[in-house]
Parts: sequence; structure tokens; C-alpha cells
Amino acid sequence: MNARKAGGNAPQDALASHTLDRVTFGKRLRAARKQFGWTLAEVAEQSGVSITTISRAERGQLALSYEKFSALGRALRMDMGAMFSEAGAQTTALDRPVVTRSGEGVHYRGLAFSYEFLGTQAVGKQMSPILGTVHARTINGPEDYARHEGEEFVYILSGAVEVHFETGEVVKLSRGDSLYFDSRIAHAYISVSRQLARTIGACTSESNLMRRARENEVRKVTKKTPRAARAGASSRKG
Repeated sequence: MNARKAGGNAPQDALASHTLDRVTFGKRLRAARKQFGWTLAEVAEQSGVSITTISRAERGQLALSYEKFSALGRALRMDMGAMFSEAGAQTTALDRPVVTRSGEGVHYRGLAFSYEFLGTQAVGKQMSPILGTVHARTINGPEDYARHEGEEFVYILSGAVEVHFETGEVVKLSRGDSLYFDSRIAHAYISVSRQLARTIGACTSESNLMRRARENEVRKVTKKTPRAARAGASSRKG
């Protein structure tokens, strides 16, 4: 067999092996929800994500934006590393340096971005480093904006982007430029160069204080929900 032909699909095969498909991601969401014994409506109430969106995501029918999967992760107490770890990979506490070799991050195709999550083996990280490709070209409405807890940093590796904020401010970034901002302010990225822009950045998690406050609220809601009412709502579970 020709050696070149034999290895011709190696890059594509390697990429496929590190891609988190929608079905696997949806199963993780559903398993996390079932652990709490929550209905779709209860997760929607806790996360602010619609029942329809959660249901379709669980069935692998919908890609989620960063805003949506981070909101669901917070509601379901899923660590970002565990949420986007490679299938079959073991995750551990951040007790030693974590190396991600070139091309071996976990790929996920979102709505406006294609993400490559780095350092996914470590759970409990305070930030999520991400390589991204911005494939959005236009902003069609408020639904294209994202907001989430924490802060965000982005550096442009190639191409150019515009970052639009709900305040009306627009920041244009080209290769070598960077931006740091409060990600609770709704924002949207679009590629404005001929080629799709490539970025590297990081999103921080919510503060420990905010996380404890949210978890206390979740416990209060869970305690207030009568067991009989939860049993009666079981018919609404996906």
C-alpha cells in the first residue's frame, strides 16, 4: 500500500477522535439532570435556558452557544472540564501540570464559534482556555448575543473580528490584538476578514462567593419542592 495514501487520512482521523459530538454531549446533560431527579422544566427554571432548547440539546439535535452550555453547567453543577472532556478520558483535580498537545484539544461546534477546549483533563479550573474559529458573519438579533458569569480574554491569531456589545460599543480586532472584558455584558463575535478569524482566549468561572450563593439558592428550591409534586411532574421528564 502506498505510504502516503495509508497516512492520508491521519489528520482527519485525529480530529474526529478529539471531537465531542452533539449526541455524546446531550447524553452528559441528560445524565446530570437525572442525577438530580429534575424535570426539564426544573432545569429550565434554574438555568434560564428554555425547555425546548434543553430537550433538543439532550437529544443531540442542537448545538449550544457558550452562554447556554455554561448556564446549564452551572445549574447542573457540571465542571466545564468534565462537560467537554474527551469520551473515555479520565479527569482529575488540578494537582499537576496539564499538557494539551497540538490538535489534541476537544472540539465542539457551537452556533457562532467552533471551539477547541484545552486542558479538559483537569476539573475545578478557574478558567477555560479555548482555541476558536469565528464562523459567524452577521448578527441577526438579540439571540446572537451571549452573556455569562466571569471575565473573558481573547487574542486574535489570524483574520479580524468585530466584538459587538449590548451597550452599542463595537471593537474591531486584527491579528495580534487582544481584548479583556466583563462577560456578563452581552457580546457577540463576527469574522470580518476574508478568512474566518482564529482566536485563543480564556473565560473565567464565576467567583467562589457567587457560586456559593447560587448553590444555596438551588438547595432552597429543591427543599421547597414537595416530593409529591416532583413525583407528579415525572411525566414531563424527557
